[in-house]
Amino acid sequence: MSSKEGSGGFRKRKHDNFPHNQRREGKDVNSSSPVMLAFKSFQQELDARHDKYERLVKLSRDITVESKRTIFLLHRITSAPDMEDILTESEIKLDGVRQKIFQVAQELSGEDMHQFHRAITTGLQEYVEAVSFQHFIKTRSLISMDEINKQLIFTTDDNGKENKTPSSDTQDEQLGTWRLRVTPVDYLLGVADLTGELMRMCINSVGNGDIDTPFEVSQFLRQVYDGFSFIGNTGPYEVSKKLYTLKQSLAKVENACYALKVRGSEIPKHMLADVFSVKTEMIDQEEGIS
Repeated sequence: MSSKEGSGGFRKRKHDNFPHNQRREGKDVNSSSPVMLAFKSFQQELDARHDKYERLVKLSRDITVESKRTIFLLHRITSAPDMEDILTESEIKLDGVRQKIFQVAQELSGEDMHQFHRAITTGLQEYVEAVSFQHFIKTRSLISMDEINKQLIFTTDDNGKENKTPSSDTQDEQLGTWRLRVTPVDYLLGVADLTGELMRMCINSVGNGDIDTPFEVSQFLRQVYDGFSFIGNTGPYEVSKKLYTLKQSLAKVENACYALKVRGSEIPKHMLADVFSVKTEMIDQEEGIS
């Protein structure tokens, strides 16, 4: 073995023969040099950006949790005696979610939203799903992205609550207005998730003897599916991935409507939900085999 190699067979470096405290030559780096000062400022900027990112992730998690609770509350509307009480309570919950979004808007003030979009996209999608679900229950229609963004304009005049009247950029500077815009991708992904909640509402409605809701949901889901079909594989990857789930939800609702139309008069209302659950399991098994 060569003398240049150590016991492990690896080539030794020249400075390995010197003591550790004698390896470094020259004077210590001057901490007040322009290079060191520049790197210290880079460090502070990166630390502040990472801290902001973590705060946004926590806010997004809170928005997701509260939006899910709103959706669970709205599902009770199929069995509740008074629908208005549920809608009023859901609006209160959504106001609480908007307060969290207001904090997100404050964090993103003066920042490029797209740099932090990954931290908040999950919460925004869940919020879109909750708002669109409530809007469908009220109007049997789909809320637009512009309507959602109008609800996400906040001013300091009303302690952070959303301002219903949109303002211009010059007014924003004078009134101290914050706004957060839902991106088209967040909107599309939230609407795609909405179809699963509508499918569950359809089955629950049938179990409670409501025969009209499944046909209304079926017609609405067909229109949504047609819209997503126009996007196809040309849109973002996440949107095309949701298209399969949307198709599953539409198939289950159409299957429920088919059973209601063909066998509705034969099956007692209290047994319809059991029949649909069995058919849904059969559809899932067939899709798993294929």
